[in-house]
Amino acid sequence: MDFMTIIGAAVGIGVVLFILSVGHMIHFLLNPEAIILIFGGTLGSVLISYPWSAIRHIPGALSMMIFPPKRPQPQLLITTFVALAEKAKRAGTQSLAGEIANAPHPFLADGLQMMLDGLDEDTMKDRFERDIVSTRYRHQQVSGIFRAAGTFAPIFGLLGTLIGVVQVLRNITNPGAMGASMAVAMTASFYGIFSANFLFLPIATKLNFYSDEEMLNRELISKGMLALVRGDTPWLVSRKLEGYMSFYLRRGGAKKYNKSAAA
Repeated sequence: MDFMTIIGAAVGIGVVLFILSVGHMIHFLLNPEAIILIFGGTLGSVLISYPWSAIRHIPGALSMMIFPPKRPQPQLLITTFVALAEKAKRAGTQSLAGEIANAPHPFLADGLQMMLDGLDEDTMKDRFERDIVSTRYRHQQVSGIFRAAGTFAPIFGLLGTLIGVVQVLRNITNPGAMGASMAVAMTASFYGIFSANFLFLPIATKLNFYSDEEMLNRELISKGMLALVRGDTPWLVSRKLEGYMSFYLRRGGAKKYNKSAAA
């Protein structure tokens, strides 16, 4: 369970509710017209923007925010490949069949099975690259949905404000109706800004973080499997994977890696 998501949600909602309660404004925000306009309009825009093949991954992405998949640390993958290389040198590659069930990542298990099936290096490399590209594209699509929603929501909030202002001008001689119209205008802006900055954009950011973790793991597994196929020594396997990790950190992944290691 991702406690940071739960704590962040509790802190954000708590702060907003506290400010609203101090100002005695909570009951003013319970405006169904504004809620329908913001969330209904945002949903409609998202459905127009993305096909069903991308939309259907939203429930899984939301579940991942609370229950993220367990991924092995990069150092564990490096240690695992060193052990696999030692066993392959000692007893042959066929001895790795028993390691498939204990693989710390499904992608590693698939790679071991491909090697045992006798696939050559070029074929395995092509499959690895295709899998990594397709997985990255799928992740970008899902996070892009929430980023798009974070763009649409404030615009619908502005639209709600304009609708409320028009209603105020139409009922300028009726103070009671003017108050209700102004409530729609203000609450629409609130829901638009709040949902974008507290829901949609933070979800997109965290999904990108999880995607970067997964891509690093798959890249390490790909390079480790190709080293096993070539018959590299355990020392050389370790050097290659650690070298790639150093390159990843220099490329800007240090912050993400350190956060992942501390989690």
